[in-house]
Amino acid sequence: MGFGSYDESEQQNQAVDTDDDSEGVSVHENEHEGEVSFETEASTDDLLDQLGDIKDDADEE
Repeated sequence: MGFGSYDESEQQNQAVDTDDDSEGVSVHENEHEGEVSFETEASTDDLLDQLGDIKDDADEE
């Protein structure tokens, strides 16, 4: 078979069973509300410098 060719027999009897009673996916199932806090001794400038270093390393790869 060449590019774009297909076997017509594969296209037959491809009915999808949609008669199940499943509920689907709940996108709010694991939704959480709250706060996150952390303490660090690094200054904002130190953290920004570290972020810049990480981005520079990623650009080099």
